[in-house]
Amino acid sequence: DPEVSAAQAISQRVVPNNVGLVVAVESTGYTGDATARHAQIIPGWSVEKAKRMGASAIKLLVYYHPDSPTAKEIEDFTSNIAEECQKHDLVLMLEPLSYALDENKKLSSEEKRYVVVETAKRLTPLGADILKAEFPLDVTESDQGLWKEACAEISAASPIPWILLSAAVEYETFVQQVTVACNAGASGIAVGRAVWKEAVTMNGDERMKFLRTTAKYRLSRLTSLCHALAKPFTDFYTAEAPFDWYQTY
Repeated sequence: DPEVSAAQAISQRVVPNNVGLVVAVESTGYTGDATARHAQIIPGWSVEKAKRMGASAIKLLVYYHPDSPTAKEIEDFTSNIAEECQKHDLVLMLEPLSYALDENKKLSSEEKRYVVVETAKRLTPLGADILKAEFPLDVTESDQGLWKEACAEISAASPIPWILLSAAVEYETFVQQVTVACNAGASGIAVGRAVWKEAVTMNGDERMKFLRTTAKYRLSRLTSLCHALAKPFTDFYTAEAPFDWYQTY
């Protein structure tokens, strides 16, 4: 987050040299109707500024429904950010979040599967490098056969590597989702609250102990799962540098 952590992390030298820094560009939330959502860059912020302050990659979150009246607007917005990232040599991690077209109810599991897969199909060709995808079914869906089918559909729809976001599900649930997703073609994860959310209600020494033990163990276990099961990004991208590479760079 450029407002509270990105430049602060660099200036305080807490980002290790071998760790990339992903920086967001979008304003939190959305404007417009709940069933026709708009997106915008944080006022005063840009991809270029993120590059200059030391970002390794850009994260762009958009609220998207393929059948929404604002779908084309979000597609154009995404494409424009992708062009800026390419111009400034920054990886673009695209995070589309689904929503219902009836503001009085949430997406059913079947509807969510359609939206997540169709979103992957429509947005990934627009220039993103990594798709940060929601689990494509409702968290109450217990049939892991359906989990595998739906995750495989994302893999088939996306020409770029996709990673699974945790959406604050319980840790053990996320472990199961990661196992299925990676076996179905996912290339990794983006996890936060599933690892550390209990720490928010703790104070002082109790919080630090939790982060240094339980949260650290959880993250280590998830990392091992990804190393063992995820599809390598090198299956999608290769790099060659012939003698005269700089002439066409």
